[in-house]
Amino acid sequence: MVTSVYFIRHAEPNYENHDDFSRELTPKGLQDSQNLVNLFTTIPINLFFSRPYKRSIDTISPLAHFFEKEIVQIDDLRERKITDSWIEDFTGFTEKQWLDFSYHLPGGESLQQVQERNIKTLEKILQVYRQQTIVIGTHGTALSTILNFYSPNFGLADFNKIKRIFPYIIRLGFDNLTLLSINEIPL
Repeated sequence: MVTSVYFIRHAEPNYENHDDFSRELTPKGLQDSQNLVNLFTTIPINLFFSRPYKRSIDTISPLAHFFEKEIVQIDDLRERKITDSWIEDFTGFTEKQWLDFSYHLPGGESLQQVQERNIKTLEKILQVYRQQTIVIGTHGTALSTILNFYSPNFGLADFNKIKRIFPYIIRLGFDNLTLLSINEIPL
């Protein structure tokens, strides 16, 4: 039996809030979070995990509530740290990181560091919760590094495509630690 992991990249966030940890969802994002329940009513979810960021937790909360499950927060599933302050040229910074996976700003993380941290944590989850159906509330960059790990051709253009989709849902099927399938799920 396959372990199914549904990564749900958060719904539309309020970008006027520059605090990455507490950034909330917009009214549209809150509505889209409610719509996830309709999408998953016929898929029994066993476990919910999330990065410890408000927008990720709030995106999967209605779904966890529907299934009467708790959301386990795992710090190592968090989004990358860019630097200690807000950067205006996010596009230029992102391009540099995708061209050089080891590039990071002072006090920030490289995509390689984010990928290693997220894959290590995902593999622990896969080892402990085999043959379960799991939802992980996530972020665009963290998810993109995971997808790049399993499909090295996943690059900047793919990241740019999904960074505009709120929420973005993708299912990865595993046999133990071996990836068997990747399927995008339209909302």
